[in-house]
Amino acid sequence: MWNYLTEPFLFTSPGFEFTELGPWHEDGETWRRLQVTFPESIHTHSRVQTFYVDADGLIRRHDYFAEVVGPADLPSAHYSSDHRHFDGFVFPTKRRVHRIDAAGHKQPDPIMVAIDIDHIALG
Repeated sequence: MWNYLTEPFLFTSPGFEFTELGPWHEDGETWRRLQVTFPESIHTHSRVQTFYVDADGLIRRHDYFAEVVGPADLPSAHYSSDHRHFDGFVFPTKRRVHRIDAAGHKQPDPIMVAIDIDHIALG
């Protein structure tokens, strides 16, 4: 959860590498894509992940391989929605992880992970 709640601010730490990819179209929206390579010092699902950002600058999806729970050939898409303000910061309060096919399209079932956040207190 730490990485989820601190992204994209986490990316200002030393050792991250970035590549902007072409736009992605999904559900009538166009999202910008950023491939992020995490430094080995950051524990995460996989070193290389792709983040999708909407027109408001909010992270709406990020793709990765959950290497700690399965083979590296099972990509996942982590969707973030229902963004709300807490202490002046915006956080998504609904997160759903789906498998994706080889073309990057979401497989509706099953939902691999579901996270709902009611409140965040900063301090």
